[in-house]
Amino acid sequence: MSASHAPIATTEATSETELERLLAGVHAAAAPLAALRPAERAVLLEAVADGLDAAAGELIPVAQAETRLAEGRLTGELKRTTFQLRLFAQELRDGGYLDARIDHADPEWPMGAPRPDLRRVKHALGPVLVFSASNFPFAFSVAGGDTASALAAGCPVLVKAHSGHPELSRLTANVVTGSLASTGAPEGVFGLLFGTQAGATALKDPRITAGAFTGSIPGGRALFDIASSRPTPIPFYGELGSNNPVFVTEAAAAERAEVIVEGFIGSFTMGSGQFCTKPGTLFVPAESTLVSRLRDAVLPDATPLLNDRIQAGYTEVLQDLEGHPKLSVLAQGPNPLSDPPSPTLLLTTAEDMLADPHALQAECFGPTAVVVTYTDEAQLVALAESFEGQLTATIQGTDTCEVAELVEVLARKAGRVLWNGWSTGVSVTYAQQHGGPYPATTASGSTSVGTAAIERFLRPVAYQGFPQHLLPEALRDENPLDVPRLIDGQRARG
Repeated sequence: MSASHAPIATTEATSETELERLLAGVHAAAAPLAALRPAERAVLLEAVADGLDAAAGELIPVAQAETRLAEGRLTGELKRTTFQLRLFAQELRDGGYLDARIDHADPEWPMGAPRPDLRRVKHALGPVLVFSASNFPFAFSVAGGDTASALAAGCPVLVKAHSGHPELSRLTANVVTGSLASTGAPEGVFGLLFGTQAGATALKDPRITAGAFTGSIPGGRALFDIASSRPTPIPFYGELGSNNPVFVTEAAAAERAEVIVEGFIGSFTMGSGQFCTKPGTLFVPAESTLVSRLRDAVLPDATPLLNDRIQAGYTEVLQDLEGHPKLSVLAQGPNPLSDPPSPTLLLTTAEDMLADPHALQAECFGPTAVVVTYTDEAQLVALAESFEGQLTATIQGTDTCEVAELVEVLARKAGRVLWNGWSTGVSVTYAQQHGGPYPATTASGSTSVGTAAIERFLRPVAYQGFPQHLLPEALRDENPLDVPRLIDGQRARG
């Protein structure tokens, strides 16, 4: 068995020698992987999905032990992970992601000069370095969405394992590597490294052409700065942090207060509050019953956070928030700073939020949220303007609410705007947008969830005046791949 297909035997920090082998491997695999037809790459993704499904009995117990997440949650997450691999396989077979465009030569082109024969299609960027997340050990980790979308684009992948689940990372990587090898995939197309220093070194290496990250603002910003300051900067798709505010109108509060309270509590405590889409701030009318209902509500029992590091970070931020003079405790379980921590709801006013938004909108990664009372619905626009970039923003309203201006502001602030829903739960689908203005992400025009995620790892190339046999197959007149194309400005297939 070649070194690139050999099982990973250790979770120790990757040595310089091993890192060089991995980097050389993904570099060597870039051209042969990109040369595969889309349907051939689809087979690779489906093989990985099948391998992960078959290994569930081995992977899930290890994930439970390392992350403290429940078996049911992990089973569902693994299903999501293999689903998104298969969904990208479908996208490859469709071919629309190539965005193939053909402009035939036109001597009468009305711009005032003849148009040459121009043909444009997207190509793989090259090797991608993926930094795993802690809170989704399957879906945003070794074989998660970044890996799936990069492989689908035709890019070899090098994954930096998260320190929160090293053994699961090792086992998952071995499943991925073995599954790829069974299909005859190019050697070196996938690799795994361990250690912060190895990750930073790999990101600086000129053979890496893009980076993807899910995690904290400080960690993501540090990596973004590395990627941007290289002699040849590369795109870095980082998901960093989000507060995900929820705005409840007066009419909604009057019409369905109990439903809103139940939904909010379920959402901000889901997964112990460790979702990047957790609603961290709830704006409610001061004269409504929402505050009293939240004060009297029964909060869920304490559940463990992912690891000791996250526990320590959570309690530090919660103590800072509780110490703020403009925040008071609205509701709290019996052991808010224990391990595991009971949920906490804090209370402030719209005026105080506007006076110190940076402190009062701090992301608290865990089962804590802030409730903000307002006295005039017109305040909601200013409150929305006070936020930095967000992954999501939500309005709980009715069809008669006049919130068009609020919607416009939230569409500028967030990548996904919800109406009468809850932000936790990110569907893997065609129209999903999981990204937003900084600091939610480092690239607001991209998504890390859904089929559009493939676009991050593609680069358009235009061919002018080429003979047919030298063109990529998607651009040849006979269209051997049968992909949809834009021909002389008209959508066509075949």
